[in-house]
Amino acid sequence: MASFLNERKILSYVRKAIEDFNMIENGDKIAVGVSGKDSITLLIALRRLQEFLNKKFSVEAVTLTLGIGKYNLDYIQELCNNLEINYTVEETLIGKIVFEVRKEKNPCSLCANMRRGALNNLARKLGCNKVALGHHRDDLMETLLLNILFEGKISTFSPVTYLSRMDLNVIRPLIYTKEEDIKEFINANNIISIKNPCQIDGLTKRQYIKNLLGEISKDNKYIKENIFGAIRRSKIEGWDI
Repeated sequence: MASFLNERKILSYVRKAIEDFNMIENGDKIAVGVSGKDSITLLIALRRLQEFLNKKFSVEAVTLTLGIGKYNLDYIQELCNNLEINYTVEETLIGKIVFEVRKEKNPCSLCANMRRGALNNLARKLGCNKVALGHHRDDLMETLLLNILFEGKISTFSPVTYLSRMDLNVIRPLIYTKEEDIKEFINANNIISIKNPCQIDGLTKRQYIKNLLGEISKDNKYIKENIFGAIRRSKIEGWDI
């Protein structure tokens, strides 16, 4: 199996998240939705943790195409081969539906909902009882600010979410991991991520919030630490630890 540089920090954060929120149990079969640098990092971390975590679990890598743009998944397939992980690609028309059929003015919400549904269905088809998503610590904070500023509510995603209709648990093992640590890991190992084919990539409200946080942090380097600390100390569902 391939070896990776600078993986110790990533593994420590992922292991802590798994232990704090009891994300993985013996016998779990976990589908990892692979779509970019974050989920590739997560896939590698989970495969590494199989070697020394005191839990026996298996991992499946999956990618959803969107029916738009071009996908070159050769590198992901080679990576999965090296990691000895089964890799499944599911063709969808989600992008065409969102942009060409529905012609959504604000497409992100519909696209995300459709991708979640397709990913969950694929996970169940593969016999998985859990889906692992690559949401990291910065995503957590951005989602909180998105909901406050654009939805008028104080909420963000939980580390673990149970979907009763699907009898499926969604876990986010990168919840403690900073985006900068992921970028450092990706660059150190020359990892190639899938190019996002979305035509509004980089122009979303989330990107606006990311840029805003970046600007505020220039004046106060503790901004992100304070926001993350507030989430951990809050009564937001799933974060009362």
